[in-house]
Formats: sequence, structure tokens, C-alpha cells
Amino acid sequence: MANSKKYQIDVSAVPQYISEQSDPGRERYVFAYTITLENVGTVAAQLISRHWLITDGNSNVQEVRGLGVVGEQPLLKPGEKYEYTSGCQLDTPVGIMRGTYQMMAEDGTAFEAEIPAFTLTIPRVLH
Repeated sequence: MANSKKYQIDVSAVPQYISEQSDPGRERYVFAYTITLENVGTVAAQLISRHWLITDGNSNVQEVRGLGVVGEQPLLKPGEKYEYTSGCQLDTPVGIMRGTYQMMAEDGTAFEAEIPAFTLTIPRVLH
């Protein structure tokens, strides 16, 4: 466990419903989310790839894997933050996203940064 603090990326997410791109009558719900990554470890690390699990209100799971985020593979030095906004479309008004970022530290160590689960929901659905 001695190295656990060396390689540590904090991830937070702020989701938002995009009503002007959604069409509930056609079961099309569009969400944006802004992700902030902060290197709270002691070694610089680069985001190599992502792995998302997106679960809709019917428990259907979409798995998304790919290189980088929004076309970038940011390198985060200790204390640095990186923020980006992306989006997804669901067939239901509520869903959950979670996943991991595959990171590569400057010293060649590969590790994962967990993306805590966050809820996608249209306004006034959850009470």
C-alpha cells in the first residue's frame, strides 16, 4: 500500500440534462457531463484510455471504451487539474454512468482512476 498515494487521480462529474437536444416522445434523452480530473498523487500521469458503463432506467448497459477523452490524452503533473465536457444519449429519462480511466505514470506504472457513479436524470423525475 506504500505506493497507493503516489498514483492517485481524483475524478468528479457534474451531469446536466440537455432538453433542446432531447425528444422524450421518441425516447431520446441527451445529457452532458463535465468531468474534472485532479492528480493528487506525487507522480505525473497521462490519461491513456477510458472505459464507461452507462446503465439506463431499463437496466440496459452500454459499454464504451476508447483512447483518451474528447480527442486528448492529457498529462497531469501532481496538483494539476484537467476538465472536459462530453455527453451521451439514453432511451430513458434516468441513468447511471461509472467507469475508469486507464492512466500511465511518468515512471511507466499503469494504474486506473475510478470514475465514481453519477446519475443522469431529467429535472423533476427524482423526488
